[in-house]
Amino acid sequence: MIDATPFLRAYARRREAALAGQDPIAAQRATLRALVRQAAATRFGREHGFPAIATPAAFQAQVPVRTYEDFWARYWQEPFPVLEDETWPGRMPFFALSSGTTTGRTKYIPVSRAMVAANRRAALDILVHHLANRPGSRVLGGKSFMLGGSTALDRLAPGVRGGDLSGIAAATVPFYARSRTFPPASLALEENWERKIARLAPASLAEDIRAISGTPTWLMAFFETLARMHPARGERLDAFYPKLELVVHGGVAFGPYAARVDRLIAGSAIRTQEVYPASEGFFAIQDRGRGDGLRLIVDNGIFYEFVVPETLGTRAPRRAWLEDAEIGVDYALVVSTNAGLWAYEVGDLVRLVSKDPPRVVFAGRTAFTLSAFGEHLTGAEIDRAVDAAAREIGAELVEIGAGARHRAEGAAQDHHLFVVELAEGAPSPARARALRAALDRALVRANADYAAHRDAGQLAAPELVCAPRGTFASWMRARGKLGGQNKPPRVITDAALLATLERAAAQGTRVPAGR
Repeated sequence: MIDATPFLRAYARRREAALAGQDPIAAQRATLRALVRQAAATRFGREHGFPAIATPAAFQAQVPVRTYEDFWARYWQEPFPVLEDETWPGRMPFFALSSGTTTGRTKYIPVSRAMVAANRRAALDILVHHLANRPGSRVLGGKSFMLGGSTALDRLAPGVRGGDLSGIAAATVPFYARSRTFPPASLALEENWERKIARLAPASLAEDIRAISGTPTWLMAFFETLARMHPARGERLDAFYPKLELVVHGGVAFGPYAARVDRLIAGSAIRTQEVYPASEGFFAIQDRGRGDGLRLIVDNGIFYEFVVPETLGTRAPRRAWLEDAEIGVDYALVVSTNAGLWAYEVGDLVRLVSKDPPRVVFAGRTAFTLSAFGEHLTGAEIDRAVDAAAREIGAELVEIGAGARHRAEGAAQDHHLFVVELAEGAPSPARARALRAALDRALVRANADYAAHRDAGQLAAPELVCAPRGTFASWMRARGKLGGQNKPPRVITDAALLATLERAAAQGTRVPAGR
């Protein structure tokens, strides 16, 4: 295979120069103007006076913030699956199927050809930033391995297909790049996750893999499969892929996985790079060190707004855009895109850590909040607290699930239930008690409302179940959600769903709720 890295390097030099001289606020203004101009003749554009919109302020005055459910009911449900000139010009060729981790309902997110091209440019930006951080890279000297769901797409109507986002990406790979991607269609189409990784593991070892990407949950499951299949090689990734340079991860918070991934790449030249992709678009890429935030892609068909979370769902949500958003504030992310989403509530919380260039950190999900008792624990606070507690007792975290238990439902006292899977499996009762105590302390430090409820005796210390190894994978399998882009929910507001996880972990080590 010819090493294409020199061609990438030439492109990267031009792109780096453009990014270095970029005015992000001007880029966002231009992006919004281009979007409304392109969609002016659509049904949505006519209803919202797009021809007269020239500024972000005018856009915010004319276009209200909407959820997926709002768009589905008003614009998409009746003509689905043939969306023609509804919210974006022309016929929508793809729908990315996305299952909400709190509700489980399948969403059909429109993906236009313009969005496909934008996602391809974002993928190139990943490599641009990689070359900037590793000038001697030969990342295109071999293949890129995308560990995703099944690439099978369903025909929904003439010229319209739907399926996993990784399937849309696979179906639209340019001809010149197909020989440089792994897996081949014969493996990528496999829908059963366990059969898929059992076949991918040996097949990938026969390839010259230079980059691998996926969600941390399933990347770790795959890496553990490799280690079980070849115990003599140990667990370090360079023992399996000697020329591997880059592990690209996104989709869930990386904190709980960081220690385990670092162990797999210790002593090697392999880099990790975080990305922020979603079915709605590719938003940001890590361009510096871990913890420095992800750089928003401001010139690629997406206009970003930042909304004060407490005002979502009100008649006048407090909306900002890059010019007037504040650093250090948690905002609900709202986007307008070249796939016909307009002031669309993504469901994520982000925090700007810089504005020139604009970088964000993921701060949780708007729906992933434990506030059954007024404690207002965010998903990000829960992630950090469990991670800190595990580190305090010297444990490695695999997965987390948390929910509320009410006195009205039979609990002795209001409390939270945490189901935690550790790399060591179910620990001794003494070790589990130490973990619960460390978790309670971390939550008190993280959240003043939680601390106040604990001090007042209104909330008991959490109930903790340390699940046997493999519990979350078994639970996801039983729900038909194993692998690919499915993600185990961290915050579970559905009591019935929480009960199924608790039953799956029944053989684990339990620490009852306490003072």
